[in-house]
Amino acid sequence: MNVGLVIYGDLNTVSGGYLYDRQLVEHLRRCGDTVEIFSQQPRGYCASLLDNFSSDLVDAVLDTDLDVLLQDELNHASLITANRTLKQKTELPIVSIVHHLRCSEDHPRWQNAASRVLERRYLRSVDAFIFNGETTRSVVEDVAGVSEPSVIAVPAGNRFDGDISDDELQQRVTRTEGPRHIVFLGSVIRRKGLHDVLAALSSFNAEQWVLSVIGRMDVDESYTGEIKQQIRNARLEDQVTLYGPLPDREIIRLLRSGDVLAMPSAYEGYGIAYLEGMAFGLPAIATTSGAAHEIITHEQNGWLIAPGDVGALRKILRTIPDDTDSLLTMSHAARQRFLAHPGWHESMGRIRTFLTELTGAA
Repeated sequence: MNVGLVIYGDLNTVSGGYLYDRQLVEHLRRCGDTVEIFSQQPRGYCASLLDNFSSDLVDAVLDTDLDVLLQDELNHASLITANRTLKQKTELPIVSIVHHLRCSEDHPRWQNAASRVLERRYLRSVDAFIFNGETTRSVVEDVAGVSEPSVIAVPAGNRFDGDISDDELQQRVTRTEGPRHIVFLGSVIRRKGLHDVLAALSSFNAEQWVLSVIGRMDVDESYTGEIKQQIRNARLEDQVTLYGPLPDREIIRLLRSGDVLAMPSAYEGYGIAYLEGMAFGLPAIATTSGAAHEIITHEQNGWLIAPGDVGALRKILRTIPDDTDSLLTMSHAARQRFLAHPGWHESMGRIRTFLTELTGAA
């Protein structure tokens, strides 16, 4: 099968969405398929609309022998005209990989309204969908008003070696020395809610809780500056470490030493980071907005709070050190939730089966 994939920038970009796309490309290639990457220049949302006045992508696609063209929905603003042109010139099926919609994010109302119009036009221009979960499928069908052929292939959390024993888990949870450890695993952008974690953390001292922040800090440099200022204002320098992106071995070390993973996002299309923490028995703190509920069961393997509810987050952090029995139970439940979840090979295999049936290609 000859597959094209349209993305912004570099496939190795560090984010959950790019990880998903990368896992798919690697799986297809291992199965003997060819995958051609069509990279568009990443830029601001409004600037991306200018791509619709260029024929470069259409020309490149038409010059390549393909059975199917995949598109990351992140590129929707750049593809509305291109898809219309492709449909006029070829019968090549276009399949959108949808992680979450921009109009679901926490933007001003007028921005979300504009994004919803553009995303509706884009979603109606494709022939089929790859969804990362039931929540995303439901949102897309609501926005687009159509129901095209689709497959749900959930992201996996087995990127790291999460082989942690019950004894190690118990020793970590029941220790009596040192502070408890929060891990934040995600890009430092406003949607991920790091400012809420810091606001809650400011009620505790360095002997009670420390925080490790793992993830890109260059995506929204203005917000990163706000985070650094918030840390200084709250005098949290001794409690918070901003690591930035780390190699896998260092991420594993921090996850293995953590007590909870906190990423109270305003919206998550799925939340791979929650599963990656659960691989090491970390209960996750997330919000009720988006698809985190597909992974987390409240007060069983984590907590679901309202977006922006710093008081609820503070209450969770205050309770944990005094109730290690509950933390241990939840840590085991988090680990079991991870073990029950499909791995990347299984999920990406579902997509390949769907594509071969859609195209009739072997």
